[in-house]
Amino acid sequence: MNIYYGDFHVHVGRTLSGKPVKITGARSLTIEGILDYAANRKGLDMVGVIDCHVPEVIGELRMLIEQGDLAELKEGGLRYKDGTVLIPGSEIEINDEHCKGPVHVLAFFPALQQMELFSNWFSERVKNITLSSQRIYEQGTVLQRKVKELGGLFIPAHIFTPHKSLYGKGVHQSLAEIFDPALIDAVELGLSADTTMASHLSELDAYPFLTNSDAHSLPKLAREYQQLVLEEPSFQEWKKALRGEGGRGIRANYGLNPYLGKYHETVCENCGEMLEAYEARCPYCGSTQVTKGVAERINELADRSSKESKAFRPPYVHHIPLEFLPGLGPKTLDKLVSRFGSEMAVIHDASFEELLEVVPEKIASLIQQARRGELSLQKGGGGIYGKVIQE
Repeated sequence: MNIYYGDFHVHVGRTLSGKPVKITGARSLTIEGILDYAANRKGLDMVGVIDCHVPEVIGELRMLIEQGDLAELKEGGLRYKDGTVLIPGSEIEINDEHCKGPVHVLAFFPALQQMELFSNWFSERVKNITLSSQRIYEQGTVLQRKVKELGGLFIPAHIFTPHKSLYGKGVHQSLAEIFDPALIDAVELGLSADTTMASHLSELDAYPFLTNSDAHSLPKLAREYQQLVLEEPSFQEWKKALRGEGGRGIRANYGLNPYLGKYHETVCENCGEMLEAYEARCPYCGSTQVTKGVAERINELADRSSKESKAFRPPYVHHIPLEFLPGLGPKTLDKLVSRFGSEMAVIHDASFEELLEVVPEKIASLIQQARRGELSLQKGGGGIYGKVIQE
């Protein structure tokens, strides 16, 4: 078995011809841009691209296969130039008669053939197949069955985020209200929650937790990711890891400290004041733009303490991306990546003494403190990310 790193929620910003896919995504988020950045900058072994239902994206993937830059693997997935493996996926919005407010889910498929079959089916149930995260006019359980019919994985996305998530809207108390629990392969926590917080919900014991970036720009890749134990990076090996089969598994979740997430605390988005508890109208400015934080929402849903959970969970490492560190600008980061080969190598492998060969002691110390969880943080909320406090 070997150790690999994977981030399974990355958007496409533009197609090769320049057409938008994720409207809010950066123009540099093209298929080749993602693969090159994941392989040569971030050091990711696997990347889940969740806009592969778009016909032009499928065409680009086929073109890269014909050019020899991508190779379809027998065990599923597409290997880029003998490096990073792309797992084709789709983010879909559900809002059926059982769903009181839109909910986002992720579907992944082993090969381009299954992705294309799904895209054809999806195109008959969506208004615009060329864009990301589109609403499907179909029941969630029907979507689940179709994903399974094609050999895919079904994963509710950023499940606690206040907008477009399973629990975040405040109206659903259980995933069984929308989905068939038996057809869920994992759940994605989102940037404002961690394993300890999510373990307050007993119904989640049945599922592995995923920590993914939801990247809308190249630098945001791997701001959350998994450390995986696999024979090799492929779709089937990832599937076995989610099930804990044959020694495969998630070895660790690397996720933002929830304080850094932009929806951790309850905040008025109009005046920016943090509230102890949600109120429909802000007591400071009178605005109704109050967003209930993930921490408060999980406390409402909790049916036990996290210590009562009997589910085995790998370590959740409070990861602080290098770009969050004060004083570590783009040029310094370039020097680190040039010296050590990738951001993964900087975060996980470079010793303090080796860091000192490239950066000042203050920056090297910040990287060490980030690894140890020793940095002071200002909590985020209301759409504003938390930040590292300089001391």
